[in-house]
Amino acid sequence: MALARTHHPDADADTAPIVHAHDEAALWHTGQTRRSGDPLLTHCLAVAAIVADVGMPPSVICAALLHDIVDTHCPPGRVSEYFGPEVADLIHAVRTAELSAIPLESLTVDHARPSAPPTREEAVLAIRLADRLHNMRTIAFVAPAKQYRKARETIDVLAPLARAAGLTEVSRELHDLSAAVLRPTTSASGLNPRLLTLLTLLLPAPHRARWQEEWHAELATLPTRRTRIRFTLRVLLGTPGLSLTLRRPLWRERRW
Repeated sequence: MALARTHHPDADADTAPIVHAHDEAALWHTGQTRRSGDPLLTHCLAVAAIVADVGMPPSVICAALLHDIVDTHCPPGRVSEYFGPEVADLIHAVRTAELSAIPLESLTVDHARPSAPPTREEAVLAIRLADRLHNMRTIAFVAPAKQYRKARETIDVLAPLARAAGLTEVSRELHDLSAAVLRPTTSASGLNPRLLTLLTLLLPAPHRARWQEEWHAELATLPTRRTRIRFTLRVLLGTPGLSLTLRRPLWRERRW
């Protein structure tokens, strides 16, 4: 693969497992697509390319290529058998690690890193950051509420982690992509977000947080002032009916 030879030009022997990992990912992700309609394999390749670009070794690139293989019919234990327990462990850790628990002072995942191999935490972080970066690049295809949640988490957790690890460019792009999603709801000049928040007060208390998040996320995806105003008016007119619908089960319970 070109990404392996670009970042490890003196280690042709190391490209073999990366080519094998690519073929394995292509095999098990056959027929799977993303919300954009692109083959899922394009996401695996993008994540691996980002991981290679920040200087990760071949084993981490292999794990990046295979990081979503557990969502396929790939038999358990196959990755460990073909690629070794280190790659299998990284894939498991990528899906289970709590990034907020990683001590920032222990991270050094940058181009100027020493010749020593990355720690397990650094390898996991590199893959998770690459995964989120490509997902943020294609976030337009995700539902509005999920866009808002992912952007909020990215700007609060992932971008600072990337910056602490020395990945300045990755951190900057994560921040900018997230801000583009969040900006309409955080703009000081926008009356619409404040009005939507006030409208949630008409709803039963247990439902307010959910509807506030959904309305704000939907608002954040609208490109023009006119469309945001129209959406806000639609919510304004529909909130009384929604409030009655949400309260109706409570009334039935009280009659009993």
